[in-house]
Amino acid sequence: MTSDLVFLLGGGVLLLAVALPSLLTRAWLSAPVILILVGMLVGLLPFGSTFAFDPTDQRDTIEHVTEITVLVALMGVGLALDRPLSWRNRSSWRTWSATWRLLAIAMPLTIAGVFLLGWWGLGLGAAPALLLGAVLAPTDPVLAGDVQVGGPVITKREADGDESMAEQLHDDEISDDDEVRFALTSEAGLNDALAFPFVYAAIFLMTMGSAADWGLRWLAWELVGKIIIGVLVGVAVGWVLAYLAFRTRQQALRLAEQGESLLALAAMLLAYGVAEVAQGYGFLAVFVCAMTMRTRARRHEFHEHMHGVVERLERLLTLLVLLFVGIALTDGALESLDWRGVLVGVALVLVIRPLAGWVALRPGRWRMCDERLRPLARREQLITAFFGIRGVGTLFYIAYALSETTWTGERWLWATCVFTIVFSVVLHGVLVTPVMTKLERDRERLLRST
Repeated sequence: MTSDLVFLLGGGVLLLAVALPSLLTRAWLSAPVILILVGMLVGLLPFGSTFAFDPTDQRDTIEHVTEITVLVALMGVGLALDRPLSWRNRSSWRTWSATWRLLAIAMPLTIAGVFLLGWWGLGLGAAPALLLGAVLAPTDPVLAGDVQVGGPVITKREADGDESMAEQLHDDEISDDDEVRFALTSEAGLNDALAFPFVYAAIFLMTMGSAADWGLRWLAWELVGKIIIGVLVGVAVGWVLAYLAFRTRQQALRLAEQGESLLALAAMLLAYGVAEVAQGYGFLAVFVCAMTMRTRARRHEFHEHMHGVVERLERLLTLLVLLFVGIALTDGALESLDWRGVLVGVALVLVIRPLAGWVALRPGRWRMCDERLRPLARREQLITAFFGIRGVGTLFYIAYALSETTWTGERWLWATCVFTIVFSVVLHGVLVTPVMTKLERDRERLLRST
């Protein structure tokens, strides 16, 4: 009977994966909201307890499923970005200014804000408060699809190999003209990896005591060394695979011409595996690998095919995770939640992240438009700061951290994270369609008037 229910649920999940994107194109509810509601409905059915799980007993399963989901999302995000980033072209780094500000300013401020609220305001221990800040700070590449760029933009003439047009396309050309979507997409691609050092800091604080005992090691290795290794591995794996796919003289190995789009999944696993074996950050390596592959033969339609495969797998994994989150809500996932956890989640989503994002983007923020630099509109700054969606990455980090050592109030930490994710998914899911639609209409109206 249980296996029959698994097939039933699996069929329903696949049907939702196929139908939801087109059904919700202009709906006021996003797909993640619908999926959580469906999961809650499944949990309330007589057989719903069959799919229930305890996060403390099945921590390893949660960790690995969410890990794969985040990896797939990072690969998709890296392939989707059309805006180049060249190590040798300083101006290309400038066009990523919003991303660097969100990573270097908004993310640390968000971690510090949650830490101070938990430690100083709510009386939590320093280690649990820092852990909450670290796992809740990164925006999510999985659930933020409604505020991200759509995918590789390949025109028909480019796909047909029009040489005259290809000659007109330069590596420093900017294709992502929606700065809000680009900023949120690129931030989500990078900050999942950059949350790891702070997760480690919380673990060290819990297991090794004072920061004076481990601070220098953390700064040199967890914060700097592992990031460098992740970047180098991502570049190396991406360059080698891109060479094989697009440039090698061996026709049998030129996978782009053969249309072997599963290369994207091979690249994802290779980059992650090599980085982890080398003790670097695998999440960062996967995103950098995807970006590096995209840089080679940027306008080749093969990138669209690879992104399509990754996007479908990501959609399926996201459905599964959100369905089980919904089921968990009906099975006591929030039993340990108290007013402190609610305050942390609400404050993060409504105050801490928006304020940190605004501080990061406000001073000296610039964007590229019509080949001229001009200030980014204040409304765009506010929208970018507000739509920092929490999601599957938080579930991975909390599962990982809680498996490393014993924590006081473990169930409360789980409940607080789950509440924050659900609150973010519902609030942002309701607002994203009308806000982004109005922003795009206003942008089109401005372009027509100029």
